[in-house]
Amino acid sequence: MTNEEIMAALAEFDAAIAGGKGANAPWLALQALSRKIVGAKLFTVMTVDMKNELARRAYTSDPKSYPASGTKPVQYNRWFNVVHKARETFVANTIADIATVFPDHETIWSLGCGSVINMPVVIAGELLGTVNCLDVEHHYTPERLERSRLLATPAKLAFLAAARASAA
Repeated sequence: MTNEEIMAALAEFDAAIAGGKGANAPWLALQALSRKIVGAKLFTVMTVDMKNELARRAYTSDPKSYPASGTKPVQYNRWFNVVHKARETFVANTIADIATVFPDHETIWSLGCGSVINMPVVIAGELLGTVNCLDVEHHYTPERLERSRLLATPAKLAFLAAARASAA
Protein backbone atom coordinates (compact mmCIF):
# COMPACT_ATOMS: atom_id res chain seq x y z
CA MET A 1 0.00 0.00 0.00
CA THR A 2 1.48 3.34 -1.02
CA ASN A 3 1.59 6.48 1.11
CA GLU A 4 -0.82 8.09 -1.36
CA GLU A 5 -3.32 5.23 -0.90
CA ILE A 6 -3.00 5.50 2.88
CA MET A 7 -3.55 9.26 2.79
CA ALA A 8 -6.57 8.84 0.51
CA ALA A 9 -8.07 6.21 2.85
CA LEU A 10 -7.54 8.49 5.86
CA ALA A 11 -9.13 11.41 3.98
CA GLU A 12 -12.16 9.25 3.15
CA PHE A 13 -12.45 8.28 6.81
CA ASP A 14 -12.23 11.92 7.85
CA ALA A 15 -15.00 12.89 5.42
CA ALA A 16 -17.18 9.98 6.56
CA ILE A 17 -16.77 10.91 10.24
CA ALA A 18 -17.40 14.59 9.51
CA GLY A 19 -20.57 13.94 7.52
CA GLY A 20 -21.83 10.72 9.05
CA LYS A 21 -25.23 10.61 10.70
CA GLY A 22 -26.63 7.86 12.87
CA ALA A 23 -25.30 5.50 15.48
CA ASN A 24 -23.46 3.23 13.02
CA ALA A 25 -21.85 5.99 10.92
CA PRO A 26 -18.58 6.05 12.92
CA TRP A 27 -18.32 2.25 12.79
CA LEU A 28 -19.04 2.13 9.06
CA ALA A 29 -16.30 4.72 8.50
CA LEU A 30 -13.85 2.76 10.63
CA GLN A 31 -14.80 -0.50 8.92
CA ALA A 32 -14.12 1.00 5.48
CA LEU A 33 -10.77 2.36 6.65
CA SER A 34 -9.78 -0.93 8.31
CA ARG A 35 -10.60 -2.90 5.19
CA LYS A 36 -8.41 -0.60 3.11
CA ILE A 37 -5.50 -0.41 5.57
CA VAL A 38 -5.25 -4.04 6.77
CA GLY A 39 -8.15 -5.98 5.25
CA ALA A 40 -11.09 -7.55 7.08
CA LYS A 41 -13.63 -10.07 5.83
CA LEU A 42 -15.31 -9.72 9.24
CA PHE A 43 -15.15 -6.48 11.21
CA THR A 44 -16.53 -5.99 14.71
CA VAL A 45 -16.24 -3.51 17.54
CA MET A 46 -16.53 -4.57 21.17
CA THR A 47 -16.97 -2.37 24.20
CA VAL A 48 -15.96 -3.48 27.66
CA ASP A 49 -17.36 -2.86 31.12
CA MET A 50 -14.68 -4.13 33.47
CA LYS A 51 -16.66 -3.14 36.58
CA ASN A 52 -19.21 -5.80 35.62
CA GLU A 53 -16.71 -7.91 33.63
CA LEU A 54 -18.84 -7.79 30.49
CA ALA A 55 -18.10 -7.23 26.83
CA ARG A 56 -20.70 -6.06 24.32
CA ARG A 57 -20.59 -6.07 20.54
CA ALA A 58 -21.27 -2.47 19.50
CA TYR A 59 -20.97 -3.07 15.76
CA THR A 60 -20.62 -5.96 13.35
CA SER A 61 -20.25 -6.34 9.61
CA ASP A 62 -22.12 -9.68 9.89
CA PRO A 63 -25.20 -9.20 12.07
CA LYS A 64 -26.50 -12.68 11.21
CA SER A 65 -23.46 -14.52 12.60
CA TYR A 66 -22.39 -11.90 15.15
CA PRO A 67 -25.33 -9.73 16.19
CA ALA A 68 -24.66 -6.43 17.91
CA SER A 69 -26.73 -7.20 20.98
CA GLY A 70 -26.37 -8.72 24.39
CA THR A 71 -23.26 -9.16 26.48
CA LYS A 72 -20.73 -11.87 27.18
CA PRO A 73 -18.45 -12.35 30.16
CA VAL A 74 -14.87 -11.18 29.91
CA GLN A 75 -12.56 -14.17 29.39
CA TYR A 76 -9.33 -14.24 31.40
CA ASN A 77 -6.78 -15.87 29.13
CA ARG A 78 -3.75 -15.08 26.98
CA TRP A 79 -5.86 -12.71 24.87
CA PHE A 80 -6.89 -10.78 28.00
CA ASN A 81 -3.26 -10.46 29.05
CA VAL A 82 -2.26 -8.99 25.68
CA VAL A 83 -5.23 -6.68 25.10
CA HIS A 84 -6.38 -5.70 28.59
CA LYS A 85 -3.20 -5.84 30.62
CA ALA A 86 -0.48 -4.96 28.10
CA ARG A 87 -2.87 -2.92 25.93
CA GLU A 88 -1.28 -4.26 22.79
CA THR A 89 -2.78 -5.62 19.60
CA PHE A 90 -3.52 -9.34 19.75
CA VAL A 91 -2.68 -11.29 16.60
CA ALA A 92 -3.51 -14.87 15.69
CA ASN A 93 -2.84 -16.02 12.15
CA THR A 94 -4.26 -19.55 12.20
CA ILE A 95 -7.56 -20.99 13.27
CA ALA A 96 -5.66 -23.29 15.64
CA ASP A 97 -4.23 -20.26 17.43
CA ILE A 98 -7.63 -18.54 17.44
CA ALA A 99 -9.16 -21.68 18.99
CA THR A 100 -6.87 -21.32 22.02
CA VAL A 101 -8.57 -18.06 23.05
CA PHE A 102 -11.97 -17.81 21.36
CA PRO A 103 -14.66 -20.40 22.07
CA ASP A 104 -16.51 -19.34 18.90
CA HIS A 105 -13.61 -20.40 16.66
CA GLU A 106 -15.86 -22.76 14.69
CA THR A 107 -18.13 -19.87 13.70
CA ILE A 108 -15.10 -17.78 12.79
CA TRP A 109 -13.80 -20.63 10.59
CA SER A 110 -17.22 -21.15 8.97
CA LEU A 111 -17.11 -17.52 7.82
CA GLY A 112 -13.84 -18.13 5.98
CA CYS A 113 -11.73 -16.44 8.62
CA GLY A 114 -8.61 -17.91 10.15
CA SER A 115 -6.68 -14.88 11.36
CA VAL A 116 -7.51 -11.98 13.64
CA ILE A 117 -6.17 -8.75 15.01
CA ASN A 118 -7.82 -7.20 18.07
CA MET A 119 -6.75 -3.61 18.66
CA PRO A 120 -7.39 -2.11 22.09
CA VAL A 121 -8.91 1.37 22.19
CA VAL A 122 -7.70 3.34 25.20
CA ILE A 123 -8.73 6.89 26.07
CA ALA A 124 -7.71 8.73 29.24
CA GLY A 125 -6.14 5.54 30.58
CA GLU A 126 -9.36 3.52 30.22
CA LEU A 127 -9.78 0.57 27.86
CA LEU A 128 -13.05 1.33 26.08
CA GLY A 129 -13.05 -1.74 23.86
CA THR A 130 -11.49 -3.34 20.83
CA VAL A 131 -11.55 -3.08 17.07
CA ASN A 132 -11.50 -6.57 15.58
CA CYS A 133 -10.49 -7.48 12.05
CA LEU A 134 -10.69 -11.06 10.83
CA ASP A 135 -9.63 -12.53 7.51
CA VAL A 136 -8.20 -15.70 5.95
CA GLU A 137 -5.38 -17.60 7.64
CA HIS A 138 -1.98 -15.87 7.61
CA HIS A 139 -3.55 -12.61 6.40
CA TYR A 140 -2.09 -10.36 9.10
CA THR A 141 1.49 -10.26 7.94
CA PRO A 142 4.10 -8.14 9.74
CA GLU A 143 3.47 -5.39 7.15
CA ARG A 144 -0.28 -5.39 7.76
CA LEU A 145 0.24 -5.49 11.49
CA GLU A 146 2.52 -2.47 11.23
CA ARG A 147 -0.12 -0.65 9.14
CA SER A 148 -2.76 -1.47 11.76
CA ARG A 149 -1.09 1.16 13.95
CA LEU A 150 -2.56 3.73 11.57
CA LEU A 151 -6.00 2.76 12.89
CA ALA A 152 -5.31 3.76 16.51
CA THR A 153 -6.34 7.41 16.30
CA PRO A 154 -9.28 6.82 13.92
CA ALA A 155 -10.52 4.08 16.29
CA LYS A 156 -10.45 6.50 19.22
CA LEU A 157 -12.32 9.07 17.15
CA ALA A 158 -14.91 6.48 16.11
CA PHE A 159 -15.50 5.46 19.74
CA LEU A 160 -15.97 9.11 20.74
CA ALA A 161 -18.22 9.85 17.75
CA ALA A 162 -20.33 6.75 18.47
CA ALA A 163 -20.72 7.77 22.11
CA ARG A 164 -21.79 11.25 21.01
CA ALA A 165 -24.28 9.81 18.50
CA SER A 166 -25.84 7.52 21.11
CA ALA A 167 -26.12 10.39 23.61
CA ALA A 168 -27.96 12.59 21.08
